Amino acid sequence: MGFQAASRSNYKLRHVTHRLSATSLDDSSDSGQIKLPKQLKKKALTTFPRYLEIECWKRPELRGLEPVLQAVAEACKQINRIVQRAQTDDVYGVAVDSTGKPLEENVQGEVQQKLDVLCNTIMMQAFCGSSCNIHSVASEEEDEPRCCADVMVRFSQMCNACSSWNLTCYSLHDGKNDSVFGQGEYIAVFDPIDGSKNIDASLPVGSIFGIYRTQPGKPVNAESFLQDGNSLVAAGYCLYSATTILVLTLGSGVDGFTLDPDVSRFLHTHQDIRVPSNGAIYSFNEANYNDFDEPVQKYLSALKHGSSSIKKRSTARYIGSMVADVHNVLINGGIYGYPRTLGNKEGKLRLLYESAPMAMIMEQAGGAGSTGSRRILDVKPKETHQRVPTFLGSIENVFELDQFYKYYSDEQVIGNTSEQL
Repeated sequence: MGFQAASRSNYKLRHVTHRLSATSLDDSSDSGQIKLPKQLKKKALTTFPRYLEIECWKRPELRGLEPVLQAVAEACKQINRIVQRAQTDDVYGVAVDSTGKPLEENVQGEVQQKLDVLCNTIMMQAFCGSSCNIHSVASEEEDEPRCCADVMVRFSQMCNACSSWNLTCYSLHDGKNDSVFGQGEYIAVFDPIDGSKNIDASLPVGSIFGIYRTQPGKPVNAESFLQDGNSLVAAGYCLYSATTILVLTLGSGVDGFTLDPDVSRFLHTHQDIRVPSNGAIYSFNEANYNDFDEPVQKYLSALKHGSSSIKKRSTARYIGSMVADVHNVLINGGIYGYPRTLGNKEGKLRLLYESAPMAMIMEQAGGAGSTGSRRILDVKPKETHQRVPTFLGSIENVFELDQFYKYYSDEQVIGNTSEQL
């Protein structure tokens, strides 16, 4: 196509986050391992708590995250049980108040589902109730970030179980959101249940989260969350599907943990996940094809006709749940995309809660994350619910998409603007 672009090697260098070197550890003991009778033909796999113990031994600066991540794993188990019983326990559908009227739309302009409300509560409790290390949290379901002291006071009043939430770890506030609460060195962002509308049809859903450090010497407030994705300390997601899998990066690779329903433990089944350098799967909501930017339309046409760089026709795979679609691309290679449209000129996906954590995971696995014009991890949010166009996947696929954006005139994109997103 005669693109004027940097070499692929330079592109890879810009997109791949430096993987932190870690000291090898000979873990020959049985501690933290599950050994079941041979007739069950189950592997003896490392448990999630044991994995965290080893990683924090290698990198002591992460030890403060150990209880937090264990609590998140427990929250994912809770959400998994709720998802599995959604139909029988009547926790699917639109959330209603005590009078039976639907709740107001959330800050995203979306009608909240019952699962949205319930899973948001569970994730709030996990991040804020596990230790004193999380100062504040921001949820995709809530208007503003919340300090953990405020969160736990509210929950203690609800459940009348103050002693179980370590409230003494927090500086209780005077009823105003004045950003002086808590002692933790981390802040967390999350989408408690992505794709909750899929529950009614028994389709996969997932949870997404990311963790940042607070800025030393500065008060923690809403602006503290406006950090680019390069500042993420950890990111992960949990997919609730045929199997439940927790995928996590601590900045030195990506690992996956499958929930064993017999013992209710996450086991280390996927070590050092690497996304293939290219793949024949593309995951776009093509119902919006006519509203996509011209570069995206041209790229999708190339994939369908086999004229893209992978030299064969690609296969469409779109579930409608970001976690499920991205996980498919992570394992099998290809590209996931949610471009901007006429109806969503800034994109649909939230930078803090969805795009940045997923981009960190994809880059740590050897892939790439782009808005079409720049790395997702380089985008510094201007507000906590900012949206961005999002493309994630194999590095060669995402590189080619970026070249389509460079080749076709910026005047053709939505809004006739050349501003980089």
